[in-house]
Amino acid sequence: MELLMVGLGKMGMNMAQRLKRGGHRVIGYARTAATVQQAMEQGLEGAFSLAEGVQRLPSPRIVWCMVPAGQATEETIQQLIPLLQPGDILVDGGNSNYKDTIRRAGQLQVYGLRFVDCGTSGGIWGLSEGYSLMIGGDAETVEYLRPLFETLAPAPDRGWGHVGPHGAGHFVKMVHNGIEYGMMQAMAEGFSILKAKKEFDLDLHQVAEIWRYGSVVRSWLLDLAARALSEDAHLRTIRPWVADSGEGRWTVFEAIDLDVPAPIITLALQMRFVSRDEENFAARLLAALRNQFGGHAVQREEKP
Repeated sequence: MELLMVGLGKMGMNMAQRLKRGGHRVIGYARTAATVQQAMEQGLEGAFSLAEGVQRLPSPRIVWCMVPAGQATEETIQQLIPLLQPGDILVDGGNSNYKDTIRRAGQLQVYGLRFVDCGTSGGIWGLSEGYSLMIGGDAETVEYLRPLFETLAPAPDRGWGHVGPHGAGHFVKMVHNGIEYGMMQAMAEGFSILKAKKEFDLDLHQVAEIWRYGSVVRSWLLDLAARALSEDAHLRTIRPWVADSGEGRWTVFEAIDLDVPAPIITLALQMRFVSRDEENFAARLLAALRNQFGGHAVQREEKP
């Protein structure tokens, strides 16, 4: 199959490379000419404008977007609408909010354009290991794109699936990321407890390697933790600041809207906020209160 890959960040570039290796023709486009040039140096075809990329595709055209969720995705889709023709297919493989996806599907239908939302997991390892693909849209369009999904997935018959109508793919990916938050937080806390037991002088990398084989908690996340600890057992070079892509927040909002209790995911999200609070006024007030009611000592900072 032939397609235009819009967005050549690390994930978009790796997906394009995997598709190319699978025998598909991929034209890559990015907003900066330098990025397109770099993609061409790595063996991809390049387009220096959306119009150029679309014009070089046969009908029905397939455009796969891998740009950041929100305004970037919205602007890209609006720019593509006048360039495409009825029957052409637009795939949003980014982390869009599923409510935006449902709205966009309705808008694109007015123009006769087919739309698929593809929640994509696999990160930078997808190039070699394959991607987990959670796909929403009409069954006919998804089936037409099957060769692309089979190439991107870990195997043709596993790691991908049509999960429901427009928005369902991004909804399932949203919840996937919420679960990921909880799993990561539990692992981080567990290793923190191990590290705090100074008298045992535990080798955290060794523990991670033991757990990787045969234990109930063995997982890809544990594999990655072992890899990180092998490079720096104390993680001294990493600042304790954790970002969130937004999908953890959306998962929590959805849980509230659906009256579904999700305390672990919610707390894991809150802990990411804690990591960014260098001032941490709440902790300062807690210490002050303990000093006020119990005379407990407080640690003073040099700065005013």
